[in-house]
Amino acid sequence: MKTFLLQFFTWWNGQTLGTRFNTWRHGEKVGEDEFGNVYYRSRGGKADAALGHERRWVIYNGLAEASSVPAGWNGWLHHTVDVAPSQESYEPRSWQEPHQANMTGTAKAWRPAGSAVTASAHPKAEGAYEPWSPGR
Repeated sequence: MKTFLLQFFTWWNGQTLGTRFNTWRHGEKVGEDEFGNVYYRSRGGKADAALGHERRWVIYNGLAEASSVPAGWNGWLHHTVDVAPSQESYEPRSWQEPHQANMTGTAKAWRPAGSAVTASAHPKAEGAYEPWSPGR
């Protein structure tokens, strides 16, 4: 019941009922990434008359956050590559790190030393700093 209500009243959490119906009627599952996001395309790869190419979309696992889409799937979604990552045997290079979503604005965001939102004490400004005052 909770899932139904979330799909009915929120667009940012997974998919809406309209998206679910459209995906069921016109979509074809292409694959899934390590985060649980599911990728679709027009059934049979049929080109959309308005676009001139097939439609491709993602149903997010949880909140709709575009930075949670890995690079390979992002390239496929934007028609940069024709072959979906699920249809090829891709091995990441030794220097590549696993994809991580952008955490800016969340509790998991990186906060350097001296930031106003860190728990540590801020160093006092001493030494060469002299505040400006009018009339000097």
